[in-house]
Amino acid sequence: MELIPQTGAGKKVCIVGASGKLGRYMVKHALDRGYEVVGVCREKSVHKLADYAGRITVHGAFTNDREVIARAVDGCDAVLTVLVPWGVHDYASGTAKAVMDFAKPGARLVYSCGWHITRDGRDRYKRGIKAAVAFARFMKITRLVDIADQYRATDMIFASDTRWTVVRGSDLEEGPSQGLPVWSRHVGDPVLESNLTRRTDFALFMVAAVEDDSLVREAPAINGRLTPSALAHQGEAAA
Repeated sequence: MELIPQTGAGKKVCIVGASGKLGRYMVKHALDRGYEVVGVCREKSVHKLADYAGRITVHGAFTNDREVIARAVDGCDAVLTVLVPWGVHDYASGTAKAVMDFAKPGARLVYSCGWHITRDGRDRYKRGIKAAVAFARFMKITRLVDIADQYRATDMIFASDTRWTVVRGSDLEEGPSQGLPVWSRHVGDPVLESNLTRRTDFALFMVAAVEDDSLVREAPAINGRLTPSALAHQGEAAA
């Protein structure tokens, strides 16, 4: 078996959105690396973390609940946050603000979102991604999704002086790990052409970012390490 370096030994990490598919993978990777793990998720989803009972501390609440976030991130060396554009009540931006307000000074703050988020406007999107974003904007009328709030959340993060990283994920699939994904600063770069990452590897990148100072104040767009474009353009990846 491959020896997993215990980079998290003696450190504490909070995972906000721990019960989702990505969150549960992050919990696993963080525990594998020796972190003490605190999770936050909706009360009705706490049961999804049953496999980790006795190994992690779980706070059941909406992730934009400021009082709960304040308790959960207390003393944490890092906070990993899944930014979801649910509802029309500033869920993503409220979550991000609570994390930034209550995380201890100097904590590593790592956030997840999709390729549609842009930091500098230099990303180049194909028609499929543009169509998906347009549909998500339309879905606001259902009061289930507000993708604009995710833009507000990440703009707030980009403007902050915290030690942030915003990890922008490609399309996702299940399957065994292929290793740490490659990344580039801009969607449209050749190394990202395949637009596919194993979900477990997205989570792996999030956890690894905690110890990677080269990613501080970066918004890496990631892609699976063994995808055709990653293999064809290995020298062009930023990692």
